[in-house]
Amino acid sequence: MSVQVMWSYPCGDRKGDGLPLPRPVPQLHMPSSDGLTDQTPKVNNPKVSPVSAINDPGFSADEWDRMLKLVHWAGPDRQITTANMSTSPNHSAFFINDLKGSYYVGEEIHVTIVAKDFTKTPKSYGGDLFQAKVYSDKLKASVFGEVLDHQNGTYSARFTLPWVGLASVAVRLIHSSEAVQALGRHRSTDSKRVFFHGYYVGNDPQGVRVEEKVECSIKWEGVVLSSKKDCCCEYQDAHVGLTWQCLKPQILPCSARVYHSMGGYRFNMTALEKVLFDRQHVNRWLKGDSRLIRVMASNTTIGVRESCKPGLPTPIPSGFYMNDVWTSFVCAARNFAKDDMTQCLKDKHIYMMGDSTTRQWFEYLILAVPTLKPMNLHSVYHVGPHMAVDVQNNIDLHFRSHGLPLRCVKAPVVSLHYMSNEIDGLAGGSHTVVVLNMWAHFTNYPLSYFAYRVSLVRRAVVELLRRAPETKVIIKSANTGIKDIFSSDWFSLQLDRILREGFRGVGVYILDVWQMTSCHYNSDYIHPAPVIIKNEIDILLSFICPK
Repeated sequence: MSVQVMWSYPCGDRKGDGLPLPRPVPQLHMPSSDGLTDQTPKVNNPKVSPVSAINDPGFSADEWDRMLKLVHWAGPDRQITTANMSTSPNHSAFFINDLKGSYYVGEEIHVTIVAKDFTKTPKSYGGDLFQAKVYSDKLKASVFGEVLDHQNGTYSARFTLPWVGLASVAVRLIHSSEAVQALGRHRSTDSKRVFFHGYYVGNDPQGVRVEEKVECSIKWEGVVLSSKKDCCCEYQDAHVGLTWQCLKPQILPCSARVYHSMGGYRFNMTALEKVLFDRQHVNRWLKGDSRLIRVMASNTTIGVRESCKPGLPTPIPSGFYMNDVWTSFVCAARNFAKDDMTQCLKDKHIYMMGDSTTRQWFEYLILAVPTLKPMNLHSVYHVGPHMAVDVQNNIDLHFRSHGLPLRCVKAPVVSLHYMSNEIDGLAGGSHTVVVLNMWAHFTNYPLSYFAYRVSLVRRAVVELLRRAPETKVIIKSANTGIKDIFSSDWFSLQLDRILREGFRGVGVYILDVWQMTSCHYNSDYIHPAPVIIKNEIDILLSFICPK
């Protein structure tokens, strides 16, 4: 029997074993569908041309092979014809294995999840996406659990018990394996379900000022904007080897492109898929074992004393909430008061690049550090650039989006910079902090495209650390969020695995927020609640100022 780890970290330090079921090494096979390919890629060349980039995921053959194995996912072993064949959150259940009268802090508990379909028939194959936690409403406490897929309709979850008091188990079905199969199909064949607009501005032959709006997309293997020859205007960035394409406007030349925006969403779903993604099937809590877990104090101290530094693994769990405060198991993170924040950021140049979840950090710091004053750069809110300064303490804080593809309001094309190009423009040094993230805007495209984007950022970071090794680089992980055909947690999970693997051994800080968003009592959303952001910022500052 093969077992698939539903959520793990390539560099993780998985402490403890002892699940009641055997835990063999996952039997992973190269997928033949779902938008993946076993085609051997070329070794990445930092100065790759725009043409060769089309088929190059940017990593060596061995690295790409490891990534494909990390994102492999089990699925149905039969054709799905009705929604009744999918996993039912109402009929699936979980139970605590061999529950004892009491436990000590630091011990583990193990839970078995049994998946059934809507006819109450036990499932015989895996591939469901479950998330699990142990929690206490009274204590505002929670901890993330690792879920293993035994690929026979049963799953195991294990938890570390980190606090004294009572606790309960909760398991939710994010997506059935049938819905996951649909997600994979759409990613590999339906990239146009999210589309963008390009705006061309100029004078027509009569000298009248006009604006034309057309559809745009990335240029990449498997992404088809139009089947017509000479359909498109192409915009190549020779430095990164990427091409953005737009349908040709009827009047104006390709050189007249001035603005970019999100176009919209196309719901190209079958009747069956619409059911698989409705509210009765997605993100539903399972009925299960309601027995309370009693946890007593122990002479054994759990936690870490190691200061926050590059290259630390992300264990499961990576920490836990107690009274809404996150205690990290990665490193000795601490809570920062306003004065402490200012002192930590003093004499720092902080460059934040990524999507709106990183922009949340930028906005939080402006509110939390009274001496930081935002400057009005007259830029588009979603895109940037944004800047805040504290002259007295010599702090400058910056934010800029990661560039195309970006789902945003109408914004100047010249403001959309590829993140790797921005990093290449930084001198770095002991006073420089670089914070990066990328995932939410890439869920629509082949994994090879995202991998190539990660490889570009990795190359830029490696060069930055070579010329200025004192620079601190923090990679923010994906967080849980929207669970639809466009931005599913399953997409985010796979991209996050590629991101983590891509930065293995580079010497950066990986700041995990997936577990922090998954196990909190707030309903998870792509933009986490302020109480979660505060804890994320505390860890960020602990990386910047470990002492």
